[in-house]
Amino acid sequence: MADPLLLLETRIAEQKQYESKPFPAVISPPSSSSIPIHALSLPLFTQCIKNQKPYLDSLLHESGAVLFRGFPVNSAEDFNDVVEAFGFDELPYVGGAAPRSSVVGRVFTANESPPDQKIPFHHEMAQVPEFPSKLFFYCEVEPKCGGETPIVLSHVVYERMKDKHPEFVQRLEEHGLLYVRVLGEDDDPSSPIGRGWKSTFLTQDKNLAEQRAANLGMKLEWTEDGAKTVMGPIPGIKYDESRNRKVWFNSMVAAYTGWEDKRNDPTKAVTFGDGKPLPADIVHDCLRVLEEECVAVPWQRGDVLLIDNWAVLHSRRPFVPPRRVLASLCK
Repeated sequence: MADPLLLLETRIAEQKQYESKPFPAVISPPSSSSIPIHALSLPLFTQCIKNQKPYLDSLLHESGAVLFRGFPVNSAEDFNDVVEAFGFDELPYVGGAAPRSSVVGRVFTANESPPDQKIPFHHEMAQVPEFPSKLFFYCEVEPKCGGETPIVLSHVVYERMKDKHPEFVQRLEEHGLLYVRVLGEDDDPSSPIGRGWKSTFLTQDKNLAEQRAANLGMKLEWTEDGAKTVMGPIPGIKYDESRNRKVWFNSMVAAYTGWEDKRNDPTKAVTFGDGKPLPADIVHDCLRVLEEECVAVPWQRGDVLLIDNWAVLHSRRPFVPPRRVLASLCK
């Protein structure tokens, strides 16, 4: 039986075109649908996701990100149902830096750092070996001003950086990156990387924390009031086998320009894999490339954004509260 609700691509002003494909792809209920807009229901939407999953998978692979706009997703519980409808396995948030709170089911808050702080571009959990392949964001309360989640295609960034700084990129490919972070015992909500060691490793037991760090390939050193983690060297550029292209898969700019608080100096938070410092001018030029190539779509209440973490980096712009954006990570 055909779906009573078809998921159709629409266009919005902020989209860019890459190789004649829109980025991000945008899906909305068609105005000519046989289901009137007031009769749209969450169960109808989630069933439609299940029925049209091959199409949605293909669209995500093609575009790298898909924005669902205009559907009746009105709460964290609704968002959890949407995530579940896709059938992706959940990835626990172990080893990540961002302060987050669990909300319901597979849903937690996006980075809870203060609204005046910008969160720089990164692939989610690029600094650890086990990272999500996909992530969802959901706008429960749209910002009064700002607060977009800009996205950028990683292979485009790689190609531009290779053209502009070939020697740097070659060095990055040869040596990878080393990430260093100093953690307190408990979370520090004033910091964009304020996740304490207890919530980073989801335990209060130091032995278990050491074991989980080791499982990630991370060195963990205890300090007087917390811990220091050293991760790497790990690749700063990866090969996306499903698309046959290299991607700028790292948190270099995020760490170098944003891993700053009373415990951390961002210029020491990331180095080449051999421990040598990164050239500041090239890191900041990379930031310019990211900003030039990104797409920033203002959030609307009920928006769900699905990102292929292999293909796309994301960030967060400062905002005027209120704003509540929730997230979910998938293996």
